[in-house]
Amino acid sequence: MRKPRDIDAELRALAEKAKQLKERRVQQLGELVIATGADRIDAETLAGALLVIAETSEAQRKEAWRKRGAAFFQSKSDKAGKRTRREPDSARQADSGAAQA
Repeated sequence: MRKPRDIDAELRALAEKAKQLKERRVQQLGELVIATGADRIDAETLAGALLVIAETSEAQRKEAWRKRGAAFFQSKSDKAGKRTRREPDSARQADSGAAQA
């Protein structure tokens, strides 16, 4: 005989997973704001700019923004790739600390 499913437990697990995904998205958006330097802009101005972006229906403008964003992420990944090829800063600090001891 099959074991009965605990639907309530499955729903709780799904709700928890949805909560974690939402928290992760909020954190990633915050990191994006910081990475772009938009954290230096006051909240009202940033909200206004985001509203204009969300309300824009011009495909050309949206595509230009998308390309600029893609270039931003590409330049970030290029810089990160160069760092991984070199010795990481943390490894250098650990070596210098060991040499001083």
